Amino acid sequence: MLRRSFLWAATALVSLGLSPVSADAVADAMAAVQKHAGQKTAWDGPTDGPAAAEGKTIVVLAGDMKNGGILGVTRGVEEAEAAIGWEVRVMDAAGSIQGRTAAFGQALALQPDGIIINGFDAVEQQAALGQAKEAGIPMVSWHAGPIIGPDPDTGLFTNVSTDAMEVSAAAAQWAFADADGEPGVVIFTDSTYAIAIAKADRIKEEIEKLGGTVLEYVDTPIADTSSRMPTLTTALLQRHGAAWTHSLAINDIYFDFMGPSLAAAGISGDAKPKAVAAGDGSESAYQRIRAGQYQSVTVAEPLNLQGWQLVDELNRAMQGEACSGYITSPALVPQGGLEKLGDTNAFDPDIPYREAYSEIWGK
Repeated sequence: MLRRSFLWAATALVSLGLSPVSADAVADAMAAVQKHAGQKTAWDGPTDGPAAAEGKTIVVLAGDMKNGGILGVTRGVEEAEAAIGWEVRVMDAAGSIQGRTAAFGQALALQPDGIIINGFDAVEQQAALGQAKEAGIPMVSWHAGPIIGPDPDTGLFTNVSTDAMEVSAAAAQWAFADADGEPGVVIFTDSTYAIAIAKADRIKEEIEKLGGTVLEYVDTPIADTSSRMPTLTTALLQRHGAAWTHSLAINDIYFDFMGPSLAAAGISGDAKPKAVAAGDGSESAYQRIRAGQYQSVTVAEPLNLQGWQLVDELNRAMQGEACSGYITSPALVPQGGLEKLGDTNAFDPDIPYREAYSEIWGK
């Protein structure tokens, strides 16, 4: 059925004046997107590992709890901690380098059994990482750099993430197909984070490879989106006008503050420029997609599952085991794919990860 719909779409695009090559490119992009559109039901993660270490206390260093991705992962960690029987302390760095430095210092003073770095670039805190490593405190992370898995250079036992390059490509492919092969794209990123630059560069590469146009590559801090995005959106509209068909950002938070400026310019919530996020799948993003208000798609990560994975990886690190090597799969969620969410505004895949991890831990 999907193959027939893609062939029909390619035929229709030719009838609209696109060349067969362009029509083929759009159909190929649509087909590539579809591999992220289905709902997985089978557990594809680890099935063995060490039983739960007893009586452990860990610290979560949250880059900024206003970020929906960081918040979702933190909630997953807290849920998993209750299952494994550990104590957890969460420290919110509130989106600043100074806050992250202070939070890391407080964490080291507590001498925890493990540390989770949640949503900020590990290299930024190299001195503190060295202290933790010297003290023998195992560290795992979420989105702490472009490398998935172990990162000996930073001392991280493992960095948990979906394949960020796959996420970025999927977002670009959706925008290209949605624009009938002629997108005019503005990309939003934050050079504070190596992973953010890697994702934005991949988006740019994919759009240009497909034959679309990158109108502008905007480097603006995630921590300042609330103050910067309204005026920045207005300025981009003035510069690019109708040529701006899609906004592509490295996560959803950039779109939290664009809507009022677009509305003030007389642009309806479902009109161009359409917003497409290459991660993470925040509650506010799902609300916008559900309502058809200034966001069309997010390429979501299973944030709660990743919180459980972080706890499992830390349990392995504490007991001298190797990391699991598990990489979670992203899911592309457009308005027509909200069945993935059920009645909630969170993507929690319908796979038995809680049961799988609890069985590994002997709980």
